[in-house]
Amino acid sequence: MIVRRAGRLRASVRVPPDKSISHRALMLAALAEGDSHVENLLDSDDVRATAACMAALGVELEWPAGASAARIRGGGLHGLYESEAVLDCGNSGTTLRLLTGLLAAHPLFSVLSGDESLRRRPMGRVIEPLRRMGARIGARAGGTLAPVAINGGALRAIRYELPVASAQVKSALLLAGLSVEAPVRVIEPAPTRDHTEKLLAAMGAPVAREGRAIAVRRPGRLRPLHLRVPGDVSSAAPWLALAVCHPDAEIRLEGVGVNPTRTGLLDILGRMGADVELLEERESGGEPVADIVARSSSLRGVTVEGSDVPRAIDELPLVALLGCFAEGETVVREAAELRVKESDRVEASAAMLSALGADIETAPDGFVARGPRELHGARLDAAGDHRMGMLGAVAGALADGETHVERDAVSVSYPDFREALAAAAPGTARLA
Repeated sequence: MIVRRAGRLRASVRVPPDKSISHRALMLAALAEGDSHVENLLDSDDVRATAACMAALGVELEWPAGASAARIRGGGLHGLYESEAVLDCGNSGTTLRLLTGLLAAHPLFSVLSGDESLRRRPMGRVIEPLRRMGARIGARAGGTLAPVAINGGALRAIRYELPVASAQVKSALLLAGLSVEAPVRVIEPAPTRDHTEKLLAAMGAPVAREGRAIAVRRPGRLRPLHLRVPGDVSSAAPWLALAVCHPDAEIRLEGVGVNPTRTGLLDILGRMGADVELLEERESGGEPVADIVARSSSLRGVTVEGSDVPRAIDELPLVALLGCFAEGETVVREAAELRVKESDRVEASAAMLSALGADIETAPDGFVARGPRELHGARLDAAGDHRMGMLGAVAGALADGETHVERDAVSVSYPDFREALAAAAPGTARLA
């Protein structure tokens, strides 16, 4: 992708469907009794990987190429079948981690793997509590890396306190808990995205929040899903950053999910003094939805830590970019989780922005960005990490000269991002 500074920005953008909800809807619909219909499903590499895995497990799933809606014929809580082949999760950490929990509860032998990047991502945090539940799981590097081999079967209840806030680990344990009569309780150090709990409740599962704990026990059955997936707030985030940092911009983002467990960036932008407004707030499938309008803003540096971090974990690289345009220091700490994403996003964000002329330094658990700074075009390598690809593109649209973003991988979560950017600001983005 080749990007130049965006001119005057006036755009209305419909962002892709929520990736987290899309993954979970496909998995849970497979366990329902009857046909589920999921509309506005994200057609991306990651979600297609989940769909392919479910099909390999015997799930009847109709989702034609290019379609935005899928029909999933659920076989009930025990309706999965053993796959003859390795389940390929591609580059999707959500697919790998949630399926590990789901399959640990089924009397099947399963092997899960993925691409080179996914095979480097830590799995011990999921495997260790599942083993405490009685799961028989093997993995590479002493049980910490994929491929993962699972001999599923009877599990027992657990009360598990997460050492690090993680929606994926929490969800894996809740999915495993669907096979256990006594409650499985997961205690969070800070709130994380709660899409799994919302979907389970909508399907009739006995799931409840008890303070910092989420508890689930085996349901008699799960009702089919009839759901329209809202727009992904993480895909809205690059547009928010572009609008508030640009000197002449107003961008409206339509139909975005604003679940409070996902809106950490909106809170951060509010503290930075950004002109961001939520309009036409409503609900879709149990999820709060709104249109978001973001305008050019004068920003001030802030500190991001504590409960902000899990609620904005995917957007924190963009906070580094915001810090380049804010007055003073923008500090992100307690975010060591960024180092074990598709790439080390602490180092990758700093390297990208430094190449563009930013004043940024890293710490073991985050970074410090100092602003305001004028950015200039550069050649950037996103190293196959979709979040880094979008960070580089937005930064390039705010920089003088021309920015080349190599290996951007944006199709993982936002298949038409390049086209949307070019349409919002003609002449800004093109393919090499």
